[in-house]
Amino acid sequence: MSAPELIRIVSRDSPMALAQVERVRSELAALHPATATEVVPVKTTGDKWMGDLSQVEGKGAFTKEVDQALLAGEADLAVHCVKDIPADRPLPAGTTFAAFLERDDIRDALIHPGGLQLDQLPAGSRIGTSSVRRIAQLAASHPHLECVPMRGNANRRLEKLAAGEADALLLAVSGLERIDRTDVITEILSPEVMCPPIGAGILALQCREGDTALIDAVSPLGHPATYRETTAERMFLHVLQGHCNSPIAGYAQVERNGELSLQAKVFSLDGKTVLNAHEWVGPLDPATLGTSVAVSLLRQGARELIDGIAH
Repeated sequence: MSAPELIRIVSRDSPMALAQVERVRSELAALHPATATEVVPVKTTGDKWMGDLSQVEGKGAFTKEVDQALLAGEADLAVHCVKDIPADRPLPAGTTFAAFLERDDIRDALIHPGGLQLDQLPAGSRIGTSSVRRIAQLAASHPHLECVPMRGNANRRLEKLAAGEADALLLAVSGLERIDRTDVITEILSPEVMCPPIGAGILALQCREGDTALIDAVSPLGHPATYRETTAERMFLHVLQGHCNSPIAGYAQVERNGELSLQAKVFSLDGKTVLNAHEWVGPLDPATLGTSVAVSLLRQGARELIDGIAH
C-alpha cells in the first residue's frame, strides 16, 4: 500500500482536539513511517460561541469549519469526535468516513475540589454543565442538585471550577485522559448512573470521497468493533432525528461472544420522563439494531418528547 508523502490533518484548535490529532499522527507514523503529517488547526463556531448551541447551528457548530477546510482542499484528513458530528443529516457532500479509531472510555467523571462523590453532594450543590443529557439525568436521579451553565474546553471549565463558579463539574473521562488531567477526577460514573452521549469516546477520520489513495492508507487505523458500535449508535440517532437540545443518551457494545447490544434513553428536560430501550443483535447488521432501538423509543413517545423541546 502506497501512502501519500504528506497528510495535512485538520481539527479544532482546542487543547483536547490537538491531543486527539497527536494520537492520529502517532498511529499514522507507526503504520506509514515515511509519511509526514502536518496539523491544520481551525477555530470553530462552537469554540467561539459560549451561549446556547441551538442558537448557532447546534452540534454542527463544532464541525462546519473543519468540513469546509477539508472540502476546500486546505487539508486532506479531518479528525472529529463522533459525539460532535450531527447524525440527523448526512455528512457534507463529497466527504466520507475513512476509519473509526478504537473507542476510549465512554464514562463521565465527577470533579469535586473537596473529594465528595455524587451521592455525597449536599442539596443545592452547583454542578457545572451545559449538557442537556447530563442535566436531565441529574434531574431524574439527583433532583436536589442544581446545574449551572458552563461551556468552554475542559481546561477552561476546570479554571471556572477553581474560581468558584460551580461546586463540581461533570466531564468526559476520555477527554481528561487526552489532556492528561485524570488527576482531578473524584469519581467515575458508571453508564447506569450517567448514560453517555451517542458516539462517546470515538474519534472519526473523514476524507474527501475521491481521495482513494488516502482512504486506503488510513482505513487500517479503523477498529472493527468500534465501527459496529458507531454504526448502530448513529443510525439510532438518525432515526430519532434528535437535535442539540434533545436529552438523548446511549451506547452500543460488542460483547465477548461477538453479539452487539445497544442501550439508549430519551429524557424530558426535567428528568420526570425517562424512556428506555435495550436490545441485542448477532454478529451482523448494526444499522438494523440502531433502527430497532429507535423505533422502540418512538413507540414509547420519544417523538413527542423531542419535538416538544425548543431548538
